[in-house]
Amino acid sequence: MLSKWFPDTFTAIRRVVLAALLVLYVVFLVFFNQIPKTTIVDYSGRTFARASVVEIVKDNLASNGQRYGNQIVNLQVLEGKYKGRVMTATSSDGFLVGAVCKVGMEVVAMISVSGDTSVVTVYSPNRQVALYGFVGAFLLVLWMVGGKKGIRSAIALLFTFSSIIFLYLPMIYRGFSPFWGAVLISVFTTIVSLYIIGGYTVKVLSGILGTIFGIVIAGVAAALFGQVAGISGYNVSNIDTLVLIGQNTHIQIGDLLFAGILFSSLGAVMDVGYSIASAIDEISEQNATISPKQLFMSGIHVGRDMTGTMCNTLILAFAGGMLSTLVTLYAYNQPFLQTINSYDVGIDIMESLSGSFGVILAVPMVALVSSRLIPILRTRRLKKQMLQKTSGTPTDLVH
Repeated sequence: MLSKWFPDTFTAIRRVVLAALLVLYVVFLVFFNQIPKTTIVDYSGRTFARASVVEIVKDNLASNGQRYGNQIVNLQVLEGKYKGRVMTATSSDGFLVGAVCKVGMEVVAMISVSGDTSVVTVYSPNRQVALYGFVGAFLLVLWMVGGKKGIRSAIALLFTFSSIIFLYLPMIYRGFSPFWGAVLISVFTTIVSLYIIGGYTVKVLSGILGTIFGIVIAGVAAALFGQVAGISGYNVSNIDTLVLIGQNTHIQIGDLLFAGILFSSLGAVMDVGYSIASAIDEISEQNATISPKQLFMSGIHVGRDMTGTMCNTLILAFAGGMLSTLVTLYAYNQPFLQTINSYDVGIDIMESLSGSFGVILAVPMVALVSSRLIPILRTRRLKKQMLQKTSGTPTDLVH
């Protein structure tokens, strides 16, 4: 068993070091997240708990099949301070809060207590099971289709997500620049994610360098467009909430828009970068005599096929996100001049095209780096294999 995980001294040292770094990283995150937060919304006297509907006291279903007003229901609290108690609650007929309650249904109850008075309302259906099930189905499909690579991809995705939540957010809460913080986190997660997926190889190194270049290009393009078009992070739709947060914390809310562009384009740029590096690596493996120039042009040709689909992916993703806005603009029949100069449209165009710039310009960078590094390191590996066949020295930088 140990020989499988530690086939040679170098691999053993590397894996022990990586395990130690992972432990140190987790410990660091635990301490880094110990932040005293400023109270913006007072939640004292208010708790949220899972509850089960045991009785419909008053329904709001009319004879015509429509629902009007509120439901009055009895809930049995399933957790927390009031666990086991049956409490009467109101469930409003709203699109964002409340639920159409049925006996046996599990909901989230909001319990507000002031002195001897308590008010219980149904906040929403309990969606935890559905969410966890959906995530589980995604991971299962990823494993079934991708095998070990799929598992590695899931681990890389988990690492990226946890780094944003437990490293990036505390950073900007402490006053660090959201934009430069996003740059650092993007670089950090790119290095770790591609290493998890591809291992210790030159194609991973090439993909990392190309991805970093593409992300920087996306950020620069967004900043330039924002400067020319007069768009800043203060022109977003939820600016009132963000201003309140900015007034009570150290978060620099003006940079959040451009930081979000970096994160939203990271996956597409990483995909293009690693795919081109893998293609060049495979071509070099099959034809050891191919020149760096030919490898570069092969990478460009592969990249040309990918840029169209990946740019469509980015642009359509943002278009899907702004579909409600597009429907509103279409239904209201706004004049074109008003529509094209609205902040919502300008921001969505900036987000989609900035990421596309990063995807497109990452192609020549990855092709250039891969076409130079892969032949050099492959030659070195072959020389080591010839001179040190039995020394146990690792030669797997390129495969």
